[in-house]
Amino acid sequence: QVQLVESGGGLVQPGGSLRLSCAASGRTFSDYAMGWFRQAPGKEREFVAAISRFGSRTDYTDSMKGRAAISRDNAKNTLYLQMNSLKPEDTAVYYCAARYTGTYNGYNGAASYGYWGQGTQVTVSS
Repeated sequence: QVQLVESGGGLVQPGGSLRLSCAASGRTFSDYAMGWFRQAPGKEREFVAAISRFGSRTDYTDSMKGRAAISRDNAKNTLYLQMNSLKPEDTAVYYCAARYTGTYNGYNGAASYGYWGQGTQVTVSS
């Protein structure tokens, strides 16, 4: 199985930027499509962004299109999420997740992601 550890969260002012990282270990990183999810207090977990095994395809939730960029470095076994123009409603715990797959044909639900990190808190506030 693959182990995932997120980092890079913190407190940022509205309009600011953060770059989250997710370090993977245990299995061949490029065997997995990867995703970012978030969960705000009192709300259900929601999809943020996903990326195919070699980065050729990315998908985003509508609220993050144009403000976020998901990327990966398979040589470093690391997933990234660059977030810009952050808003208070982006406040949440952010999780990375891995989906073992042959071909990534787009985001198809959180249930297909079998491995999850512990999360990193992002707080957007002045």
